[in-house]
Amino acid sequence: MMCGSTAVYASGQLDGAKLAQEKVCLGCHQVEKARVGPPFKAIAQRYQQASDEIEVYLAQAIRQGGRGRWGVIPMPAQPQISEEDALTIARWIRGLSLEGATNE
Repeated sequence: MMCGSTAVYASGQLDGAKLAQEKVCLGCHQVEKARVGPPFKAIAQRYQQASDEIEVYLAQAIRQGGRGRWGVIPMPAQPQISEEDALTIARWIRGLSLEGATNE
């Protein structure tokens, strides 16, 4: 039985994975392998030592897009994803550096 923040973390991880699939993030990204964009685990590893504020940065990158962070292919803006959903996805991505799971 999980309790406290562990339950919230586990629930957030499941919600983030589900949202990444529902919001078609997996069309350009995979968990462990490069596709059009970098693998989610590479993103998690890049930012694993960053403060928790990096999750807000990643959520903004999801919604606003960007270029030059991971090579020449730009990340298109995804404004249809709500701020709350983008933050949930960002937390899930960041959490991939803390676990051994490979949910694709």
